[in-house]
Amino acid sequence: MLIASFCFASVGACTRILKDSISSVEIVFFRNLIGVVFIGYSVLKRPLVQVGGKPGLLIFRGLIGTVALYTFFYSITQIGLAEAITYQQTYPIFIAVFSVFIAGEGLRRNEWLAVLLGFGGICFIFLPQMSGGVADARSHIIGITNAVLTAFAYMSIRGLSAYYDARSIVLSFMLSGILLPIVSMLVGQFYELPSLDFLVAAYVQPHGSDWFWILILGITAMIGQIYLTKAFSFGKAGTISAVGYSNIVFSVIYGVFLGDPKPSTLAFLGIAFVITSGIIISYQAKKAS
Repeated sequence: MLIASFCFASVGACTRILKDSISSVEIVFFRNLIGVVFIGYSVLKRPLVQVGGKPGLLIFRGLIGTVALYTFFYSITQIGLAEAITYQQTYPIFIAVFSVFIAGEGLRRNEWLAVLLGFGGICFIFLPQMSGGVADARSHIIGITNAVLTAFAYMSIRGLSAYYDARSIVLSFMLSGILLPIVSMLVGQFYELPSLDFLVAAYVQPHGSDWFWILILGITAMIGQIYLTKAFSFGKAGTISAVGYSNIVFSVIYGVFLGDPKPSTLAFLGIAFVITSGIIISYQAKKAS
């Protein structure tokens, strides 16, 4: 999970570098296209051993994961890298809430307090952006939406790991991440939809060093996805989720080097709340298991 976190922070850094050259939709496309090449080669060399059981859930994981990528890359291009990654890392909070309303699981008092603490952290990051107008607020709302979608995607991994080879899960996700952006870019060639710019955008030909950063982005995303899937397949969700918060630390460092504005004191406090909340939820989940 530590390797996965570093890789995903690196993906975010590459996205920041590419944001003025190509759209976030195009970044989703190239991110998965490069990954499919490597995963496909791996499958040819070592055939899949688990390939059946829950096709509907596998398709759902691919679709929900791809839409989550749309919102993730868009938020990175619009707001600070640290803030965007922090929003994504609130997914354990949403998993805890969804476990109550969807899976019918109960939460202990400490877990409810952690959920409230996490939402407080989100507010500390989000509410100051309201002063920047509707456009800024919209970008942050899309960032929070990414956390919700990521929670659903990660919950599906746990349900799939007993039925499918880890590469099957990653491959279905990446294939969806190629097909959906193709549709989005085809629509973008004929229609300009400003209100849906995080879902629809025309293809723009990359130039020069763009190809280098696209390659690095695709390779690090692939490595991160493989290690993330393997980490969750081990079933130690508490420890895994806690280690995953190193992603925020890596992102803050990358953001500083890339010239992002330093997060405000209130934002740092919000980040601390989110991390603390996630660790408490992860610890309680590990304790319960």
